Amino acid sequence: MADFTHWLNGLAVRAEQVGGWWAVFAERDPEGLRACLDGTELLPWDVVESLLRDVGEAPGRGRQLYEAAAGAHDRTPGGAEALAARRDAMERERRHAEARIEELERRLGAHPAPDPEEAARLVHDLAWTRDDHARATARLADLAARLTHLRGATARDGAPPGRAASGGSAPAAARRRPRGARYAWAEADDAEEAVAAGVPALPVGGGEPPRGARFRGRTGSRSAASDAPVAAGAEEAEEAARAAVNAVYALRRLRAQGRTGEAHVLLCEALGGPPGRLPALAAELHRAGFGADWGTLLWEAASLPPARLAAVAGALADAGRAEDCEQLLRQGLARPVEELAGAVAALVAEAREREAHALLTAFLRVRTPEEAARLAAVDPALLVPRLGAAARALSAADDRALRHALRVGGVLGP
Repeated sequence: MADFTHWLNGLAVRAEQVGGWWAVFAERDPEGLRACLDGTELLPWDVVESLLRDVGEAPGRGRQLYEAAAGAHDRTPGGAEALAARRDAMERERRHAEARIEELERRLGAHPAPDPEEAARLVHDLAWTRDDHARATARLADLAARLTHLRGATARDGAPPGRAASGGSAPAAARRRPRGARYAWAEADDAEEAVAAGVPALPVGGGEPPRGARFRGRTGSRSAASDAPVAAGAEEAEEAARAAVNAVYALRRLRAQGRTGEAHVLLCEALGGPPGRLPALAAELHRAGFGADWGTLLWEAASLPPARLAAVAGALADAGRAEDCEQLLRQGLARPVEELAGAVAALVAEAREREAHALLTAFLRVRTPEEAARLAAVDPALLVPRLGAAARALSAADDRALRHALRVGGVLGP
């Protein structure tokens, strides 16, 4: 448990710098998060996985440490009872989310259709509730596996599971449950939040909804023109600045009213507007003290379709926000290799060789040579020379490892 807690605190430092899910968890349940960082509670694996995705790190070592920590944590006095209670709470949360999803989908599909403001609020609620359902389902599977493993180990040791193992009720630390809808550890009725009606229209622009974790499964039409960076010019710069000021004003009002969920969806909708306006929004968010929100927005942008991702990265690079561009590309590394290949192709098509090189360099730093070979196999003509250039820029050892993996994978000849 100490090893996992030490590793988790290191991950937390990196995740806090990036923003993304860290900002959401920290805002929703600071006490629960602190308990996990102190080692008195075990952070659910789906939360750990979200933080790993934020920083662009593979889950291998983290998963090994988590499983070892879970085994140690569950063997504490009252561990079996605490797991069973948490599993029951998760099942109630899952059923609650399932019923809520059905209700929201029914209201969205009702005739007559809800007005635009009401529809936007329902879509926002549906996105969060689907995430609640997905997390509760994942935690149910994890808790069930841990309980089965614990009971099996206890039976092998000759002691019956439950209280004959603990000698009494679970201690306070084991009974204590962090609160907050993002964790969904509490009872369903406690976790549900009242959402005020009426989402302000985002001045930054309309267009395709984002396709990150907050909006999993949503699709929309997209024109080629909306993916191209908006042409520079005094008029457009003035319009972008005005839109950014209006967006931050609306964001400040929502935060003052405690409507944090709506504030988050307002930010995410900026990704559907012209990419050329995003640098102005970034500057205004930092000026207003909302720098963490810009980090969250970059995290959401990392899940955009390849062409859209390339357009946003290009707009940031053109505006001199090279660090933001690199962070965006780095956070996009968790997507499947087919999508990464599409992102590289889109960047190259827009003459964004520097950004394509940055994306591939980051890929080689965090993914294995074998994964690089699978990426190259998607489009060898496009990717083999660019991966080679990125590997050579890193080190001779990286170059040799890549060439070996490409030969073993059949991408390069002997």
